[in-house]
Amino acid sequence: MMEGLRFCYSFALSNYVGLVRFGRNLALMNLAGKRLVIFGCGYVGSSLARTALAAGAQVEAVTRNTEKAAALRAEGLTSVVTAELASADWHRQIAPGADFVVNCVSASAPGIEGYRQSYVAGQKSILVWAQTGQIPVGTLIYTSSTSVYPHGDGAVVDELADSGGGTPTGAIIRESEIILERASALACRRWFILRLAGIYGPGRHHLLDQLRAGAIALSGSGGPHLNLIYRDDIVSAIMAGLVAPAVFGNETFNVTDGHPARRAEVGSWLAAQVGVASPVFDGTSGTRRGGVPTPDRLISSKKIQEMLGWQPQFPDYQVGYRAILGRP
Repeated sequence: MMEGLRFCYSFALSNYVGLVRFGRNLALMNLAGKRLVIFGCGYVGSSLARTALAAGAQVEAVTRNTEKAAALRAEGLTSVVTAELASADWHRQIAPGADFVVNCVSASAPGIEGYRQSYVAGQKSILVWAQTGQIPVGTLIYTSSTSVYPHGDGAVVDELADSGGGTPTGAIIRESEIILERASALACRRWFILRLAGIYGPGRHHLLDQLRAGAIALSGSGGPHLNLIYRDDIVSAIMAGLVAPAVFGNETFNVTDGHPARRAEVGSWLAAQVGVASPVFDGTSGTRRGGVPTPDRLISSKKIQEMLGWQPQFPDYQVGYRAILGRP
């Protein structure tokens, strides 16, 4: 009996890993006949919606932004509801029992209360909705953040590390993770939590924008490592979770390109690409959301690569920024 189970697990894993590694071109993934509901269609969610539509999925969304809602309808989404995720106003407008649900909401407002409303109250709202039908959600993916980790001092951080929250907002995000971890089987058959590193990609490149604007002196230190992840690689990680065989589930993964680089190195390289002088960092203690110093740590994404076979298409900042700059 056990040998048979081991064979089935090994067979599913080998076939799935081959699919995902070969399928770094997401056009090869087929979601025909599947229904996906996306909560929070901002920078990542909108890109996911386009990718899922191209893969044949029926895509629905809930967003609080009316302009974004209009753009999503123009993209061809089946249903787009404009509402606050934390409210129950949208519950009757989106049918339960979806094959896939992705919660990639962002904070509705800066500060603790905005985070709590979006991440904690929003997560609870999704799970209440998910239990209103007789069929639970098939796979629920939550895009969390590596800000749940308090580590610094150059530590290597994997999913087994303490996740008590490195900032007050990070603690709130961790609270929202726990809500999903404790979700009833009546809400979803399985879940994945993806802890995203620093997001960048087309239209989202703050350091590059500063250099292009002529900035010479930048605040903070050039010493801390930047742990980055390109937008399209986030989408491919989400897709990897959606199509993962049933033997996988209820797992937390770090999602990063796996090649952290010091801020000064990234700044100097980008400056050379756009033909300006390397920036000078003023040495002040850089801060992140929550007002605490920017930590220096190395986030590991080995788990998702080994378990789901996911590989980033943009494996370091140079590859990613070359794509942004339109260079080979």
